[in-house]
Amino acid sequence: MSKFKKKLLITGGTGSFGNAVLNRFVSTEKFSEIRIFSRDEKKQDDLRKRVNNPKVKFYIGDVRDARSIESAVNGVDYIFHAAALKQVPSCEFFPLEAVKTNILGTDNLLSAAEKYQVKKAVVLSTDKAAYPINAMGMSKALMEKVMVAKSRNLNDDISVFCGTRYGNVMASRGSVIPLFIDQIKNGNPITITDPNMTRFMMTLEDAVDLVLYAFDHSNQGDLFVQKSPGATIEVLAIALMELYNKKVDVKVIGTRHGEKLYETLVNREDMVKAEDLGDYYRIPADTRDLNYNQFFSEGELNVSNFEEYHSHNTHRLDVEGMKSLLLKLPMIKKDILGDTDILQYPE
Repeated sequence: MSKFKKKLLITGGTGSFGNAVLNRFVSTEKFSEIRIFSRDEKKQDDLRKRVNNPKVKFYIGDVRDARSIESAVNGVDYIFHAAALKQVPSCEFFPLEAVKTNILGTDNLLSAAEKYQVKKAVVLSTDKAAYPINAMGMSKALMEKVMVAKSRNLNDDISVFCGTRYGNVMASRGSVIPLFIDQIKNGNPITITDPNMTRFMMTLEDAVDLVLYAFDHSNQGDLFVQKSPGATIEVLAIALMELYNKKVDVKVIGTRHGEKLYETLVNREDMVKAEDLGDYYRIPADTRDLNYNQFFSEGELNVSNFEEYHSHNTHRLDVEGMKSLLLKLPMIKKDILGDTDILQYPE
């Protein structure tokens, strides 16, 4: 088969990530067919009309339903697995739903990928999976474990399962940037949880680049992290007010349930084995077997000498740096630069 005749499946493909991947590849010859798998027929219809390309195929289904995902997986060469429950509050109130989608759904997908000998599947995780304190992070952490566990039994010459872990994508669904912009435009106070709270700042295009890097460079069970700058919520708020040239009050409302002061992308235990690739970290799979000596009687002496990689110790953006990064976002390009040709991704 020609390398330009490959088929790609994107689960959760009607979201921001799926739209960005489509925008990157729909007009190229890299893939002969791109399958979009999701539950929302309205979003699929909107995307179908926007893309209007016969090589993009749409599959209605749910990763929770093994039979529906099998029909979409059968015949594809590669998978980007973005389907997930991502909202911290909703997962806190309905943790079993997070288990069904993020853990069992991933197991369904990877089982189908193994059955139909998919060449490579990349699962998308989150910084909240490192030292998880909320149901969403816990479900994503177990999703990573499912990927690694299933990768142990694969023939590398047939299939490779790997993953990526990244922070909140700027201006994506549920992020504070659209909220802050709306508050600024309406002259309302900006509601900040904690001015000193830091977050990784990553654009949607960065997220796509990370997945494609994993796609091109992964070994069995690898997890990839992109090094990203961080900023305090206070710096973000100031940068947005300066960009929109409007000063509003700032109201500190306190840390919400399930939130951290900073987010961790690579925990200390993973940093012991992480490979620094310049712009990325590669975290190889834990290949220990069921020899319990490696868990209890033989420890790792160097763990305490390593520091986790988190949004407090990454490169910190100042207000000007934050403004430069914000101007890469489509919604802000449209508002500030008046660029009406910028493609807006749905939430």
